[in-house]
Amino acid sequence: MVNTEHLSKQFDADLEDIRSRVLQMGGIVEAQIVGAIEGFSSGDSAVIDRVISAEFRVNNNEKEIDDACTHVVARRQPAASDLRFIMGVSKIVTDLERVGDEAEKIARMARQIYSRGAPNIPRSIDVRQTANKAIIMLRSVLDALARLDAVEAEKIIANDRLIDTEFRGIMRQLITYMMEDPRTITTALDIVWIAKAIERVGDHAKNIAEQVIYIVHGTDVRHTTGPKASAAEENA
Repeated sequence: MVNTEHLSKQFDADLEDIRSRVLQMGGIVEAQIVGAIEGFSSGDSAVIDRVISAEFRVNNNEKEIDDACTHVVARRQPAASDLRFIMGVSKIVTDLERVGDEAEKIARMARQIYSRGAPNIPRSIDVRQTANKAIIMLRSVLDALARLDAVEAEKIIANDRLIDTEFRGIMRQLITYMMEDPRTITTALDIVWIAKAIERVGDHAKNIAEQVIYIVHGTDVRHTTGPKASAAEENA
């Protein structure tokens, strides 16, 4: 009886350790994407360098959490909600690592842009506004994960469409800008990649939100929102 209770407490401690590691990794990735946008806005080389160097730490976190999940499955053979948690976490850390990849990409693009001099892009092309929405999405989904709040996760999934819409708007503006002044094509194309990276951050935040819902309810909601949304738009 005592031994069984000890094993149960150790299992809970293992799960809590994994949960803490995931949230810590999320904090690093959030700081990375915030820094990437700051580097793009200011051209601060020190900020850009910090974002790029953080990628190694994020990659290590993904490996360590994956290893911890594997060991828990092998030793504890979790079932029901505990197994869903482990499975959800294994996918969440992949999305977090990819957000880190996008942050690094933005930082490298920013470095490239500023190496040619300060960018001369119309103020109407406000990539930072879309970036702030993506950052808020990421921050919100990490909070939903910490609290296992499926209701908040559902709201985050819906918000992803707003970022997709803004990304398409930025693309149209940049295409027009390049057509009007071909000298800006190189920088404008770099900003296209930055805008796409921001849009992908929103996608990864949505993926994490879907995993939160899976962990809480055991329901796989992936690939179920697109057709419904389209049907609603057609009926509007």
